[in-house]
Amino acid sequence: MLIRRIARPLLSAVFIGQGVDSLLNPKPAAEAAAPTVDGLRALPDPVGSRIPSDPQTFAQVNAAVQIGGGLLLATGKAPRVASAALAFTVLPANLGAHMFWSESDPQLKAQKRREFLTDLSLLGGLMIASADTAGKPSLGWRGRRAAERLSERVSAALPGSDDTLDTDFGELGEKIAHGLQIGAERGRELASTAAEKSAPYAEAALERGRELASTAADRSAPLAKKARERGEQLAHTARVRGVELAETARARGSQLADAARERVGDGVKTRRRRRPW
Repeated sequence: MLIRRIARPLLSAVFIGQGVDSLLNPKPAAEAAAPTVDGLRALPDPVGSRIPSDPQTFAQVNAAVQIGGGLLLATGKAPRVASAALAFTVLPANLGAHMFWSESDPQLKAQKRREFLTDLSLLGGLMIASADTAGKPSLGWRGRRAAERLSERVSAALPGSDDTLDTDFGELGEKIAHGLQIGAERGRELASTAAEKSAPYAEAALERGRELASTAADRSAPLAKKARERGEQLAHTARVRGVELAETARARGSQLADAARERVGDGVKTRRRRRPW
């Protein structure tokens, strides 16, 4: 809306200017914030201990909030949050400078009174700006409307009037709780019964396993002994047979060598007979 685009920068201009002045000249701002710092530090922990003890530091933080909040409000970025933040900076920044009730000079007292009332007017404007939803429903209204719709749907879905709705929900909750309790007890009974029934089977299986292991060990010992004896016999037979084969091979080799030599000698004699003189 056009009026919001004009009003928000106008409302934030005074805070931006005051924040810049406080940063450039922090001494007057620190003097104005000193009463507020003393009052806040007197609060119980943890609030009082978190307030800076130096009024100048407090004034600088307050000025930074004024500049940041003023820029956000002027540009329309999070205007409700920015307005609420600026509202918290009005009295801490100006309370010490506008305490007209402690002023003895009539002219200064009237001037400080006007400035104090101006600050109150700014505070009221910021409160209105923080509640401005720009024509959109607020979160509170949306929440209440959603709750009403949900209540209407539940009332339409369940039998009975609105007066008996709470009673029906209570009885339904009791029934559900009772059913859950019965289910839990039944589960415990089944688990206990299963454990009792499975214990004998488990013990019998354990005993049977031991018997089978013992039987296997007893049966495997003779077989292992026989296999070892048979292996020794085969090895001895192989050694004896190897020796016999080696002797036979040597004898056969000698025979073949003698036969070859005889054939070579006969051949030489035959060639000598056929040589011409």
